[in-house]
Amino acid sequence: MTVFLTGYSYWDNTPPASAIIGRPVIHTIAAGIGTYDDPVTLAVGWRIDGSEVSEDFPPGTRFYIPRLRKYAIVEDLCGDGAKPQGGPCHIGWDGYPWLDIYVDGSTRTAEISQRCMEKLTGIQSVLIEPRKGYLISPGPIVETGCKVF
Repeated sequence: MTVFLTGYSYWDNTPPASAIIGRPVIHTIAAGIGTYDDPVTLAVGWRIDGSEVSEDFPPGTRFYIPRLRKYAIVEDLCGDGAKPQGGPCHIGWDGYPWLDIYVDGSTRTAEISQRCMEKLTGIQSVLIEPRKGYLISPGPIVETGCKVF
């Protein structure tokens, strides 16, 4: 499928300077090195309908992102406030679903993390519910040099 991919870091998470996540599946905080068994935390849009909350992709949904050579897993929410369905993460970008991958950056500066997020942002192909065995470039995204292939 084709998506609009962005990144979020330790520095611009909610709350800032944290790795707290809203839908833990494998990790208790945003994390992951990008292997199938340790995928990177991914945030997705969501909506509130009365007392019902629904994510654009269910927690635990896995993706493979060829441009990053990383597996990722839905474990967090992208968008805040009382009506997250009105925000860009749920609405998407030019008709493409919006995925927001955790780039970490906790051991680097906010500026380095921001440059990395800008570098990886864009419309790109991903695989949903991928098989094991795709090529990976393991490690936290910012800390391993923000490699884009």
